[in-house]
Amino acid sequence: MNASDPGRPDRLAGIELESMILGRHVTPSAHSEGFGLNLERSAYTLLTRIDIQGPMSIGELSEAFGLDASTLNRQTARMVRQGLLRRIPDPEGGVARKFEMTEDGAAQMRSDRRRRREGLDRVLEEWSDDDVATLAELLGRFNGAIESRDGRPWPRR
Repeated sequence: MNASDPGRPDRLAGIELESMILGRHVTPSAHSEGFGLNLERSAYTLLTRIDIQGPMSIGELSEAFGLDASTLNRQTARMVRQGLLRRIPDPEGGVARKFEMTEDGAAQMRSDRRRRREGLDRVLEEWSDDDVATLAELLGRFNGAIESRDGRPWPRR
């Protein structure tokens, strides 16, 4: 039943269940479970954002991800130590320093992206190209609706 209308079947029950299950499939730290990925999920996500948007400051990352600056300071410091990011002066002349990917960070991100897509290809190998395109479109609409409500759109190429 729908929580807002007790007499109406819950049209969101299937989406809630399937999104929870999807989260269960993608949440484990794949790099530590034999999937051949190099990066932790949070590092992959941060590198992907910087790849699309360009160098970003802690403040910009905090705004983009809705995370506390101290959390991002710890994460970026670890990624700098791992050689994935480097600090640079703001290319636009601002006061805050920004983070950009190193060549190694970019290579690891591309390698993980390739492996993730290979895994998706195996899962979806029996799906038609039209069904794969429809799934991508619907996931994009779903994420876009969340981003619109949240006020933090993810840049897309």
